[in-house]
Amino acid sequence: MARIIVVTSGKGGVGKTTTSAAISMGLAKKGHKTVVIDFDVGLRNLDLIMGCERRVVYDIINVINGEAALNQALIRDKNCNLLSILPASQTRNKDALTQDGVEKILEELSKEFKYIVCDSPAGIETGAHLAMYFADDAFVVTNPEVSSVRDSDRMLGILASKSRRAERGEEPIKEYLLLSRYSPERVKSGEMLSLNDVQEILSLHLLGVIPESKSVLTSSNAGTPVILDEKSDAGQAYADIVARYLGENKPQRFIEDKTGFFRKLFGGR
Repeated sequence: MARIIVVTSGKGGVGKTTTSAAISMGLAKKGHKTVVIDFDVGLRNLDLIMGCERRVVYDIINVINGEAALNQALIRDKNCNLLSILPASQTRNKDALTQDGVEKILEELSKEFKYIVCDSPAGIETGAHLAMYFADDAFVVTNPEVSSVRDSDRMLGILASKSRRAERGEEPIKEYLLLSRYSPERVKSGEMLSLNDVQEILSLHLLGVIPESKSVLTSSNAGTPVILDEKSDAGQAYADIVARYLGENKPQRFIEDKTGFFRKLFGGR
């Protein structure tokens, strides 16, 4: 049976789609057949980050409406044949997503894929609700700023009360924290919340910290998930996150102020 992962947050612009692309690619690179679904109907950014925007012919709404078979809409990733992408529609209304339609798609995908990654839009609209409704695991992406953390806390309440698991009285969705765009230097100067501050507010299991990195933008513009940039801090951080999710013991990185460490090492203040 497939494991359904929702990548979510309460606030836009925190790195959900970057995370969805990286996590799904990481799982596939580890040998697990994976599909990533874009639930952001009307905007559709996942295909850009995955570098397959020119190959989109059919989308999730076409499948729900019976205008195309699921296999016609799935796009095989160019970098890894174990990864497929199901794009969102750019022209339809968000209400075109239906619970029955999404459930049928997930049931069909579960027969073929080990992991189904759902890239949720921000907020609590229809797409966001359906992206998380059927989830087994939730990757809650937040930035180290008060508004982002507060909105993520709100999403935790929705995950706990409005999922299929909650309605059926089953084991709750497993929730993991991914702290993105983290800069220990800016934390030290008081510009950002610290990791401890965020964990104290959200009380979530920390899956990983993704540092502020130019490589994220560079990779996105190139249509390549940043996890494939193995030399970048962000790429390494996402690789660590995938490994931890799969049960490997990886120490947390990118949470210390390196400049401060080296100043101390060489006798500075």
